Amino acid sequence: MDVVSSLRGAAHRFSLKILKMACISHNFGASMKIDRLPVARQRQVPNKISQFFFLQPKNFKSSKFGDSQYYRGLNRYQSYTTVFNSVSSDHGISEERISVLVIGGGGREHSLCYALKRSQSCDAVFCAPGNAGISNSGDATCIEDLDIFDSSAVIGFCRKWGVGLVVVGPEAPLVSGLTNDLLKAGIHAFGPSSEAAALEGSKNFMKSICDKYGIPTAKYETFTDPLAAKKYIKEQGAPIVVKANGLAAGKGVIVAMTLQEAFEAVDTILVNGSFGEAGSSIVVEEFLEGEEASFFALVDGENALPLESAQDHKRVGDGDTGPNTGGMGAYCPAPVLTQELQSLVMSSIILPTVKGMSKVGCKFVGVLYAGLMIEKKSGLPKLIEYNVRFGDPECQVLMVRLESDLAQVLLAACKGELNSVTLEWAPGSAMVVVMASNGYPGSYVKGTKIQNLEEAEVAAPGVKIFHAGTAVDADGNYIATGGRVLGVTAKGKDLEEARNRAYRAVEEIKWEGGFYRTDIGWRALPVKQKSSNW
Repeated sequence: MDVVSSLRGAAHRFSLKILKMACISHNFGASMKIDRLPVARQRQVPNKISQFFFLQPKNFKSSKFGDSQYYRGLNRYQSYTTVFNSVSSDHGISEERISVLVIGGGGREHSLCYALKRSQSCDAVFCAPGNAGISNSGDATCIEDLDIFDSSAVIGFCRKWGVGLVVVGPEAPLVSGLTNDLLKAGIHAFGPSSEAAALEGSKNFMKSICDKYGIPTAKYETFTDPLAAKKYIKEQGAPIVVKANGLAAGKGVIVAMTLQEAFEAVDTILVNGSFGEAGSSIVVEEFLEGEEASFFALVDGENALPLESAQDHKRVGDGDTGPNTGGMGAYCPAPVLTQELQSLVMSSIILPTVKGMSKVGCKFVGVLYAGLMIEKKSGLPKLIEYNVRFGDPECQVLMVRLESDLAQVLLAACKGELNSVTLEWAPGSAMVVVMASNGYPGSYVKGTKIQNLEEAEVAAPGVKIFHAGTAVDADGNYIATGGRVLGVTAKGKDLEEARNRAYRAVEEIKWEGGFYRTDIGWRALPVKQKSSNW
């Protein structure tokens, strides 16, 4: 009997290890504290594991399974990765395995988690801090109490849980040097160093790179003195663009249609200090007339790999009216960026930037997001600005169409091996419609209830809802916690079908505290009038 008991005990301990592995590797949509494993809630584990356990449910009544001291007895997640692989090899999982931590908690990060979860080589997806929608969707395990601005805490988490790749979503941790610290610790990080992140963190730095390497952009001057800025503006005339030099959460750009508006923008930034340190200097540049487009390229320091084109909608109101926002919707691909123009963007803007950054000692590794203007008078692209991370909401439409293993693609960028990578995309188009809190981009009320999200996701084929600013209240209802709250995304055989599916899903959502633009895609398609009332 002692031998039998010993074997039973060994089998029980083995089963616990695999189930814990399943909780992390196949992301049940849990949130967890740093020292705890997630609780299984959403997804089912692969067949072999489910057969191993759920045929004998009494195995899970052991008090040990809920004992955090027992969890801490496991050294780290990697120590039992091979156990999981031994029972899941028939699911097409490749030999090279990796666990990924996504930094951030918005719609962009949700879509990255969604794509990584679909990656065959990805064992586990963590997201810090994440949000309620990411957690409940099962797209990642959210680490809500990990301080993403504390590099030592992030490094400690990665070492504890065997994370082999960190994908940094927002710009602020990049500018603060998180990637630098991760690389020093020997952890692969997809995202530029703090020095290279200056391409976004300082508009003046970006413009100086353009000047030095002949990259086409708008004419500009930089100012710290409001009087000198106003004198220059008066000489140039309106319309004209006034930008806070630093990071301003996508709100530091004022397109002034009159001299008075331009003068007020100068005072708002330089005199009133509305953007803090980000507005200690301003860039004043010529107004370019034409059609905006977004161009993304993955960069490994020397090589650049273009992604599909996309087009964002920055203004808050239909017909591109009202103030600028972080983005109210997007679609992919963007017809305005023909293959010929994409080749021109690569040769005249992206590659000179990559080579120029290398020459000045700031090798760029990550994603270059070029905001472009296809000039009306010339039909040629000019660089408006660079972002050093995936755009939001453009990332959402890119990720639903990407069919390649994202984890391996990003890892190749970190290793300087992009020249051997080819990307695969789903045919057709994708569109995302952003639903925002009433009042955005100004002040808005938090805590308004959102209903019918599950019904919306099945309102049409190919729909996926990405959460940007949601939480769950005491009654289990989703509530809005941000300005941009949801990204209702849909794929279709063409842009018209993608649009119809996205708006069909939007109309299923019940949210009295929100609004959306009704004309996403209007430049590429005839506008269908829709109501934004619930």
